[in-house]
Amino acid sequence: MDKYDIKVEHKALYAPSAKEFAIVEVPPLSYLAIDGHGDPNASPQYAEALEALYGVAYTLKFSSKKGLGRDFVVAPLEGLWRADDMSSFVTRDKSSWDWTMMISQPQWITEKELGAAVGKARDKKPLDSLDRLRMLPIDEGTCVQILHIGSYDDEAPTLHKLHHEFLPAQGLTFNGDHHEIYLSDARRTDPAKLKTILRQPVRRA
Repeated sequence: MDKYDIKVEHKALYAPSAKEFAIVEVPPLSYLAIDGHGDPNASPQYAEALEALYGVAYTLKFSSKKGLGRDFVVAPLEGLWRADDMSSFVTRDKSSWDWTMMISQPQWITEKELGAAVGKARDKKPLDSLDRLRMLPIDEGTCVQILHIGSYDDEAPTLHKLHHEFLPAQGLTFNGDHHEIYLSDARRTDPAKLKTILRQPVRRA
């Protein structure tokens, strides 16, 4: 049985350079997603949201393999971050952030599979966050991205350079939420060695 892996299928999107910004074309993708607000380091809601997200993601994987005969690697955790003032990402004012945490899904995973997986996950542990899970199609199109190595709080200089140097020099501006892809497990990785893709959808200014 072939095993679908989005990091292999779309290698250019999941293995960027850490030295320079790259402009990429991101195709339409489907995600298992959950929304929330506030500082992820201090919010019990955030921790429960991730527990529900991962629980259902793995249930979908095993159900797909058993019931559909199609296996896949559970994709990395990703996050869309937004705020009324984009400078809050540089100042790291996390209390003002809204977020959508998500895990990419193969195109054959639909609302039907999601409903069944949520039911199975609820039987194991009835988390309130399970009711907020949804399938989210995203078509980001043209994006700028770079690999950040280090702690999340050390992203500010790279984001400042992206916002105030690279985008203006290329005649580009924002066209969607700030997007992060977490290639490392923050629970088991030294903060100085964390690998995070920073992605920004863009359009001509």
